[in-house]
Amino acid sequence: MKFKKKDIELKDIELEECLKREWIITNGIGGYSSSTIIGANTRRYHGLLVAPLTPPARRRVILSKLDESIIIGDEKHDLYTNVCKNYISQGFKYLETFQKDILPIFRYKIGDVQIVKTICMVHESNTVQVYYKVRNGSQHSKLQLAPVLNFRDFHEMNTNHNFELKQEVKSNKIKLVIDNNIAHPVYMKISEGNYIEHFNDIFYNMFYIEEEKRGFFPEENHVVSGVFEIEIEPNEEKDICFLCSMEENIDELNYKEVINNEIVRINNIYNDSLLIDNGKEKKTKEELEKDELVRTFLRATDNFVVYRPTFGLHTLIAGYPWFLDWGRDTLISFEGTLLIPKRFEIAKEILLTCTRDIKYGLLPNGYSEIDNSPLYNSVDSGLLLFEQVQKYLNYTEDYKFIKENIYPKLKIIIANYIKGIDLDNNNIHLEEDGLISSGTINTQNTWMDAKYGDFAFTPRNGKVVEINALWYNALKIMEKLAIKCVKVGKKIESKKYAELAEKCKKSFNREFYNSRRKCLYDVIGDSKIRPNQLFALSLTYPVVEPDSEMAKNIISVVQKKLLNNYGLKSLAKGEKNYVDIYEGDSFRRDMSYHQGITWPWLLGLYYNALKNMREYEKDKAKKQELELKILEFKNKVKKVFTKEINETSCIGSISELYDSKAPNLPKGAFAQAWSVAEIFRIILR
Repeated sequence: MKFKKKDIELKDIELEECLKREWIITNGIGGYSSSTIIGANTRRYHGLLVAPLTPPARRRVILSKLDESIIIGDEKHDLYTNVCKNYISQGFKYLETFQKDILPIFRYKIGDVQIVKTICMVHESNTVQVYYKVRNGSQHSKLQLAPVLNFRDFHEMNTNHNFELKQEVKSNKIKLVIDNNIAHPVYMKISEGNYIEHFNDIFYNMFYIEEEKRGFFPEENHVVSGVFEIEIEPNEEKDICFLCSMEENIDELNYKEVINNEIVRINNIYNDSLLIDNGKEKKTKEELEKDELVRTFLRATDNFVVYRPTFGLHTLIAGYPWFLDWGRDTLISFEGTLLIPKRFEIAKEILLTCTRDIKYGLLPNGYSEIDNSPLYNSVDSGLLLFEQVQKYLNYTEDYKFIKENIYPKLKIIIANYIKGIDLDNNNIHLEEDGLISSGTINTQNTWMDAKYGDFAFTPRNGKVVEINALWYNALKIMEKLAIKCVKVGKKIESKKYAELAEKCKKSFNREFYNSRRKCLYDVIGDSKIRPNQLFALSLTYPVVEPDSEMAKNIISVVQKKLLNNYGLKSLAKGEKNYVDIYEGDSFRRDMSYHQGITWPWLLGLYYNALKNMREYEKDKAKKQELELKILEFKNKVKKVFTKEINETSCIGSISELYDSKAPNLPKGAFAQAWSVAEIFRIILR
């Protein structure tokens, strides 16, 4: 493959590889546009317009594709690539390059005709624009655009489906009602040309390669509503704009401003971040490459920032294509997505979102797609909040906001964890030794939450290592915050938290250390080597002293047993039920999810642990050794993930997880918030 700047030249890439490389752009309310770099849909989740009916939830595949053909003289050339079970159309042969910077750009060449296609979504609108810039050759040409449509939940498929389609055509604007969804009509518009309505034109058996790999039936039907035709004279240059929307007012959109508005919006994110020195005229090659990498990560983080109209607040999508906004993922992604880019106003909204539905001291870990009701299957989300509040203060020193809006909620969380919580079988209670116990054999309330039916693959019930590390950290943060936020009795309140913290720390260091394996128990009584023990070293207030022999042993075991180029393995090789490849049907994938598969976000824990060890180290020579180790680690992460974000899987993002066995293929969600956020944080901080 030739990689130059942001252009991917396709002539030297095998078709199989092209079908594995994807792109995504988003609209800021949970909708998105996504496909492969050759425009062939390989997932049920692909589509040019995937629109949330109740943002960001209830996402529907609306416009699956827009199949282009061009008639030059008397010869027709199909530019699209579609996959069927025993056939792949050959339009990709006309596609010379793919570029993904702010927007995906496709460059076609057919004889002496050149076509540049750009796809753009309108921010905070369920609207997609496909913009064509055609430079015609010496013959008269006709560009044909065929919308391939659907109207189904993006998790489902219309297999053997016969569509009911009603069309209302007014000049160059079409109103469609698909399968009697009267409340949600679809609108299409073209900047010029004619529209030829089709009747009962079904696209049969589009084949999704990735769904077959995931153990699902891979074929479904779509409906083609008609064809737009645009005449182009010899040697003419013409701009053609196609719009598809769930909004009736697309007439009000200025075609040429859509792309420019999105470019301006993204450039404002660049500028507001203050991460790029725009005042320096001459930069080295290394500085230019760093600037470009920063821009790439800023764009990647922006994809996850969405507005929830029902809350009137922003939230964070956990990952695309299939996740919604989850509390745990939001808080782990918080610093890299919002604080490093200096999006502090949105950061405040996120903190308000996280705390708006606290129930018995628990933060929602998500919301139902059906009725927006909060879901409370998370023992760690509420405790993760304390760390992010502290980080917000580190960046902003905005104690006023925290005092007025967040501190009272933090008090509620602490009080309920002490009192005990049994909501949704979380079974949280404070033991006599000052440690938190939680969960049951059938619950999955930590981040290792894979479940099949009623069976939890990693239940982790009892005294869990990261829960107690987070508990200690929360108490220490409250000890300091009480002095800042309490008017009367601040010293008494602060002392109460300090005493609870000290009791927790003593018990933790006594009970969690496994002297035989020289690391921490994952759960008291469970000696499997997992990465969760790094929480004990990686938080603002580490429960294990970072300069202790215990800390050095923990890091040594993690390095030897779990660390690789793409993240940390969720379970050490040799442990019972270890799996190193994520593949197969739903059961096999869920079973392997936290049983040895590599997760990039865990690198953030390892990085924090190293930094804390360096900060606490008193010996000058050992401190320098740690400085060098951190630098080498940062450089390695930068090298690996610069390639990943620019060339592998989803161009412009980072996958949820990786196989732990070479060649360490990216798997899971192809754009994951905490993967992007934590890698960005490592590279930048």
